[in-house]
Amino acid sequence: MPELPEVETVRKGLEKLVIGQTIQEVTILWPRIIEAPEAEIFALKLVGQRLEKMERRGKYLLFKFTDYDMISHLRMEGKYETHDSADAVDKHTHVIFKFTDGTELRYLDVRKFGRMTLVEKDQGINYKSILALGPEPVPTEFKLKPFREGLKKHHKAIKPLLLDQRLVTGLGNIYVDEALWEAQIHPEQPADSLNGKEVSKLYYAIIDVLGRAVEAGGTTIRSYLNALGEAGTFQVSLNVYGQTNQPCLKCGTPIKKIKVAQRGTHFCPKCQTLKVRS
Repeated sequence: MPELPEVETVRKGLEKLVIGQTIQEVTILWPRIIEAPEAEIFALKLVGQRLEKMERRGKYLLFKFTDYDMISHLRMEGKYETHDSADAVDKHTHVIFKFTDGTELRYLDVRKFGRMTLVEKDQGINYKSILALGPEPVPTEFKLKPFREGLKKHHKAIKPLLLDQRLVTGLGNIYVDEALWEAQIHPEQPADSLNGKEVSKLYYAIIDVLGRAVEAGGTTIRSYLNALGEAGTFQVSLNVYGQTNQPCLKCGTPIKKIKVAQRGTHFCPKCQTLKVRS
């Protein structure tokens, strides 16, 4: 699944490839991709619209057109590709944005889980799901004190709490595992049981892991490519995710994989012990 670093890399790629383009026609091959308005109206409203800017909030892409914002969530395997109009259309292509210069931006999605929504100009940031997101994982927005206070309100395991996007946005399965390993916290540790030192280590680990992943262009697992058709390189820096039975780089203990909240979860059983606290 594309997480914040991958989505940010897609945004940067699209910024290079399609900013300034004007839409001539939109072809929707799988209408369920479109949440609102209905597919036919969605396509008609975008005709003649110029793409002025690309933004991102959490894992959402925001296409800023002349009169509208288009909100796009890639979900599990959604991706964008640019093509000439004469290029063959892949069977997993579901939406085609044809530009006035004859090129096209195509949305592909093997599982068809991705979604797009069109709203009035500058209203994308007020989209219901986006309003529910926590701060971006950068020091200017993500502050230690509110993070600490938020953790104290929840007794649930730390991993699923971080995955729900409300305390900090952008973390998915890969980067939660990496941040918890870096902070030496067990993925099932109750959030409200973390002490001040552990919260601080986790806070800085989240910023560090996501920052390094953005710099590396994301992590390539299976089918992920950015909008330029390039693979990310952060997979060579993964310390725990996907490293089942490999020695922990801190202590040498084999990395273990378990299920936490129905998600495959990687951790070191020696460095990340589950602590019982009163």
